[in-house]
Amino acid sequence: MLNLKKLLFGRGSAPAKLADDVRGALEAWRKLPAPPLDEPHFHSRYVVVDVSVAGLDAEVDALLGIAAVAVVRGGVVPPEEVIAIDFSGELEADAFDRQLMAFLAFMAKAPLVSYRVPLVRAFLERAFRERLGLDFQPDWIDLAWLLPDLFNERIDGIVPRDAWLESFHIPASPGRDSVVNAIALARLLQVALPRAVEREADTPGKVLEKAMARRQLRQSG
Repeated sequence: MLNLKKLLFGRGSAPAKLADDVRGALEAWRKLPAPPLDEPHFHSRYVVVDVSVAGLDAEVDALLGIAAVAVVRGGVVPPEEVIAIDFSGELEADAFDRQLMAFLAFMAKAPLVSYRVPLVRAFLERAFRERLGLDFQPDWIDLAWLLPDLFNERIDGIVPRDAWLESFHIPASPGRDSVVNAIALARLLQVALPRAVEREADTPGKVLEKAMARRQLRQSG
């Protein structure tokens, strides 16, 4: 199992050296334009993310894997648009960096979607900061806040993810299979996007605003 304490550099530091192919891929990714957030869902691409971790403390616990699923054309999940990255074996530093770059290439700066984003975000931010020297700050949509705003007649509050899966009869993973979990979250997004359009949130930017507004309202209440 990859020990991030041994592999990663100190907090906030940049890597001393990246392999040439990793450095080149990272620079190419940096130059990618961010997709517009004011296009309709049908013309937008979302990337749903789940992580497998050794514990809940992103500063000390290991990132064991990343799974991501793309949702396009307003709710379609193309079978080829799935990626699973496994960090649980013994990896050299360059191999770990290449895996991180594979995820960056897959997301291509699309908005990221997850459930209870702060935990997922913290693990990814640490890995990208300490391995690639990248300040990883994508646009995040948190289903934990978006779903109760769109479907408050079902659940009006922050609940465990499985409560929403049960509500929509979506099979849940009995364990921590990040690929199965990412696909389940993608199915929740498929349900959410048509309702978002009904609520006049017909673009990624408006969905982002709706999720953030719900969070701010609840936290200030």
